[in-house]
Amino acid sequence: MKMSRRELALSAAAFKQAPSTPPYRGALDKFEGGLDMKTFDPVAWSRMRYQEMPRQLRFTARNAADARAWQKKLRPKVVSLLGGFPSKRPPVQARILETRDFPSYTREAIVFESRPGLSVFAYLLKPKKASAPPPVALCIPGHGRGVDDIVGVNDKGGDRIKKAGYQADFAIQAVEHGMAAFAIEPLAFGCRRGAEAKKRGLGQSSCQPSAGAAILFGETMIGWRVYDMMRSIDYLETRPDVDAKRIGCIGISGGGTATLFGAAVEQRIKAVLVSGYLCTFYDCILSLAHCIDNYVPGILQWAEMSDVAGLIAPRPFFAESGDADNIFPVDATRQAFAELKRVYDTLGAGDGCAHQIFSGPHEFHGQGGLPFLAKHIGVA
Repeated sequence: MKMSRRELALSAAAFKQAPSTPPYRGALDKFEGGLDMKTFDPVAWSRMRYQEMPRQLRFTARNAADARAWQKKLRPKVVSLLGGFPSKRPPVQARILETRDFPSYTREAIVFESRPGLSVFAYLLKPKKASAPPPVALCIPGHGRGVDDIVGVNDKGGDRIKKAGYQADFAIQAVEHGMAAFAIEPLAFGCRRGAEAKKRGLGQSSCQPSAGAAILFGETMIGWRVYDMMRSIDYLETRPDVDAKRIGCIGISGGGTATLFGAAVEQRIKAVLVSGYLCTFYDCILSLAHCIDNYVPGILQWAEMSDVAGLIAPRPFFAESGDADNIFPVDATRQAFAELKRVYDTLGAGDGCAHQIFSGPHEFHGQGGLPFLAKHIGVA
């Protein structure tokens, strides 16, 4: 039906005069005045429930002997919560696929077996100037394209000159500080993804189905990735050209998760640099949206993140945090570090525990952490 010009004008005037109404937000809009809306907020309710969590193995020791006894109780509990590890480790069946020469280092592409039917891809970067087998930094990337993002491989598979992205090619930076770098592809990223994720592009992961499967099995993605780290060390112990008795670990974000949990249960790791992860579960994993691969069912019944990190003591520990990190809030990182420092001080190792807060977002910094790690794993 056609409208006359007068009818159109009247309709437009009526529209202009109609009072504006707020957008519809949900079924309780018209009842808000008589309800406590906080009781409908699951995040607020979860934060309230946190206060009920017993943390049965929280750190309370007042002397070194009690601290060591506490570690002996908590470590197997953490292993259990991660889902446990295979009791038998077959040979890693490693193959070197390629060796490339760069001005200051060589880079090998390697595959090895983690578990039956599950392979790991890794790069081994070795500095050319090393006069003896160098110590090794086990390097674990965070969410993104995977291991390529820490060894200078661009999104076309070629070499990039500038250190780009939030991970800043930190495996190359480790080599520049005199360490060899063993950079592994995390499960569910890069070349270790499912077919559907590969169809969607380089930055897409298989975290959701894979981490979900782990939970259905009574295991965790963190546990799977930590076991890959253990198997990486098994492989490095077969290499006479690196010193597998001096292994450190570097990880950012999700790689920081693996670094913290990995060093907590794997004592062959001698020192760590945790970038963009140390925080409280309360302020980050519980309160903000994170990938499912961050979650350990039941962990808060027993421990906070600082307690898990305390299992690394007295081995040297360095954490770095950006003051504008919006997923690991900086005030909570300060709190977590203060709690961790008490563990180190109780064990008489306070000088080996450091935290740097830098000006920046969620990104790798390395200015204090890389020299710290190089020093503590014995770079000459």
